[in-house]
Amino acid sequence: MSASAIFILDLKGKVLICRNYMGNMDMNEIDHFMPMLMKREEEVEMTPLVSHGSSHFLWIKHSNLYLVAMTKKNANAALVYSFLYKIIQVFKEYFKELEEESIRDNFVTVYELMDEVMDFGFPQTTDSKILQEYITQQGHKLDVGAPRPPATVTNAVSWRSEGIKYRKNEVFMDVIESVNLLVSANGSVLRSEIVGSIKLKVVLSGMPELRLGLNDKVLFEITGREKSKTVELEDVKFHQCVRLSRFENDRTISFIPPDGDSELMSYRLNTTVKPLIWIESVIEKFSHSRVEIKVKARSQFKSRSTANNVSIMVPVPNDADSPKFKTSMGSAKWVPEKSVVQWTIKSFPGGKEYMMRAHFGLPSVESDELEGKRPVTVNFEIPYFTVSGIQVRYLKIIEKSGYQALPWVRYITQSGDYQLRTN
Repeated sequence: MSASAIFILDLKGKVLICRNYMGNMDMNEIDHFMPMLMKREEEVEMTPLVSHGSSHFLWIKHSNLYLVAMTKKNANAALVYSFLYKIIQVFKEYFKELEEESIRDNFVTVYELMDEVMDFGFPQTTDSKILQEYITQQGHKLDVGAPRPPATVTNAVSWRSEGIKYRKNEVFMDVIESVNLLVSANGSVLRSEIVGSIKLKVVLSGMPELRLGLNDKVLFEITGREKSKTVELEDVKFHQCVRLSRFENDRTISFIPPDGDSELMSYRLNTTVKPLIWIESVIEKFSHSRVEIKVKARSQFKSRSTANNVSIMVPVPNDADSPKFKTSMGSAKWVPEKSVVQWTIKSFPGGKEYMMRAHFGLPSVESDELEGKRPVTVNFEIPYFTVSGIQVRYLKIIEKSGYQALPWVRYITQSGDYQLRTN
């Protein structure tokens, strides 16, 4: 049993929409939720679960809304919270943003969705692609003659419809890694992490089975192969389509993919990463007159790779004005609302070094406010490159009709939370 009723409330506690999945529930009990929550907030005892008598309210906050599940049973709390976050994802697929206005503007669609995703307290179909087959954006069901449930509701493969046909069968796979890095003012790496994901765009007919092979360290150890050029993946999370039992047995990633776009898996590597773009900055502040900034950017990856759309944000004093810039590559501009200089380099090859100089005027009266030293932040994207060294060894496509399909694989490394502290 998951939840007896689901409510969506605004921040004042007004019920925007509710769905009673058990006909004997007293809907007036939700009136107790907000007063208890406000009391807990005042007493700094906020908890994700609030109880009143035999009623239990499990809630989450999103934008300007509370999503509340109410139950009188000994429900699986983890399942309830997973369900609440999943329906937020479904709503966002339909309305782009989930907020009070989108609930009011799309009331009928929201109610229909809440009616479909759970039945008698048990979660049902929560895949937005499947829901969109029979609940349209306008909230009206598709007119296909006699009403019938979609095949995916009763099918073992609930994330993919039967009878899909394409003239040209292809699979596009993107291996995307984000580098989170924090470097201290003396140049030592304080935090280093790689967060990766493998995304698919599937244009395949029928019910194909895909098998993906990676240079996984554990797999190579099991099979007794050479351990060079392997990666040790941590915190691996798969889409529901992946056969977990097979992965646990022999590390084979086997799955029937959803149609269209999806995220097949995500992973993390806690490893020390050499900063891909190194920044050195010198700031000279002349009291009551000017400030001069010298920034050197150096790419520390191989020359065959190129970083695209590099954006280096260098902090400047809040009261600076009258900017002047000089760059050896790219262009610089002042962003006064953020108190930074944005240095943009469209194409930054590996093994190169560029300079930027900035000159700002300062007011004659010095501010009494002390400014904290903010770090330099860097944004970039390096195609055809992964910092972890992960590789797709093979991507096999098996379908009973035996058609030929083309797999395409692309690698991208991009900046995540990439910060370098300055002196």
